[in-house]
Amino acid sequence: MELRVIEKTDAELRMEIAGEDHTFMNVLKGALLETPGVTAATYDMNPEQSGGQTEPILSIKTEEGTDPLDAVGDASRRVQDLADDFVTAFDAAA
Repeated sequence: MELRVIEKTDAELRMEIAGEDHTFMNVLKGALLETPGVTAATYDMNPEQSGGQTEPILSIKTEEGTDPLDAVGDASRRVQDLADDFVTAFDAAA
């Protein structure tokens, strides 16, 4: 996974997340939409409609006072926590 910030302001972020597909991007988008201070989160990975772009581009908007990069970090940690909880539950059930 490679990350590249394309554009960042105090309330918006566009970031390329190379090497990922819809599976990861949907999970991250969902976690972002549950993150306090995030007003919008989406991604695009359709090369025909994006001028040939092939890697997913994450776009988020935040409320005043919420840094978009911090929001991505918070959402990523929440995804990791959920994955850890699943592994624990799976191991206990096996």
